[in-house]
Amino acid sequence: MKKVGVAILGLGVVGGGTYKILTEHREFYRNTQNVDIEVVCVLEKDAARAEALGVPKEIVSANVFEVVSNPDVNVVVECLGGITEAKGYVLDALNVGKTVVTSNKELFCKYSHELERAAKRTNAGLYFEASCVGGVPIVRTLLDGVQSNKISSIQGIINGTTNYILTRMAKDGMHYEDALSEAKKLGYAEADPSADLDGFDAAYKLSILASLAFHTKVPFAKVFREGISNVSREDIANGNELGYTLKLLAVGKQSEHGVEVRVHPAFVKNSHPLAGVDGSFNAVYLTGDSVGEVMLYGKGAGEFPTGSAIVSDIIYAATHEGNRYSTFKNNASAEKDVKFVTDFESAYYLRLTVTDRAGALAKIAALFAKNNISIVELLQKSCDAESATVVLITHTTHEAAVKNAVSRINLCGVAKVDSVIRVL
Repeated sequence: MKKVGVAILGLGVVGGGTYKILTEHREFYRNTQNVDIEVVCVLEKDAARAEALGVPKEIVSANVFEVVSNPDVNVVVECLGGITEAKGYVLDALNVGKTVVTSNKELFCKYSHELERAAKRTNAGLYFEASCVGGVPIVRTLLDGVQSNKISSIQGIINGTTNYILTRMAKDGMHYEDALSEAKKLGYAEADPSADLDGFDAAYKLSILASLAFHTKVPFAKVFREGISNVSREDIANGNELGYTLKLLAVGKQSEHGVEVRVHPAFVKNSHPLAGVDGSFNAVYLTGDSVGEVMLYGKGAGEFPTGSAIVSDIIYAATHEGNRYSTFKNNASAEKDVKFVTDFESAYYLRLTVTDRAGALAKIAALFAKNNISIVELLQKSCDAESATVVLITHTTHEAAVKNAVSRINLCGVAKVDSVIRVL
């Protein structure tokens, strides 16, 4: 039976969950995978945390060199988060030929080219399933499940914090601030939740997943990003009336026009499978030329879902000979011949405060027509002596056309553009 020694860097939520899974399931993996995985070393400065998890004192160290140079360590698991310290430790491990498993989405998104270069030099493994969508096996699916397909699109709800907040606002009528406060209390949101709320977390993940799906480097800087901080209960209620659910979506597409990658709030038709993904759950919806449509659904974060993904990578590394690396040139930037679509196509939801004057709606329609924008649905909401709220949904059009129309719409009797939200 093959023996595998594991070192865990950091015993926070994810590292602690990984330790529990490995120790509690050790006999199970012996029986089912024919591999004996033992945690032989842990990097943790907080002795009380290690003790609380039941980690033997003799395998706890505060010195990373002792950990990565330990001859009994075959796999180093990085669960530290952040960039500077984690990057240095991962490179230390790869440079001495240790296989690395990481859950660090920001690190892998921004520096996978450096990490992979180091891994290739020493023929070390580099695994990152846990960096994207927690316990949902999307990375393995792209690498080993749908690799016979040309993937044309990848769409998903890949941040549990924002999905929880939007679900509470939609299902229970909560204000944004109240839903965020509740998410913090439940551990779904960090003390500083800006990476989630502003779309950074989802953009890191989309950069990684789009690179895998489209077999070309998609740098983080190419991902259009917009967060949920401006979303209102009024917009969510209007969308519901029109048959839509609001989600923070990650959208990646590949076509003859180029690669399109964007993260932003979007209305999804209630009949679409992604509309029913509620709470802290995540889902990824793939379209391949042979398989058609595939959706993966599950918990996108947490000690055990993310720990599950880490342990899956450890087992995969232990039971497969050789190491595989990127199917594309993994450099810091994209290849010169790759085109990125910035003027993407979408339908749009707009909420407008319109001055109550004769002909205002006709002027808006004329301005839209001039920009090749047609209206699918229109609702007139609250109205007083001076103004009315108008909600409309457009047909699919170009981002630039909508921006141009919005920049000139005040000439049509529109006092304020309250919201502009894309529609899937």
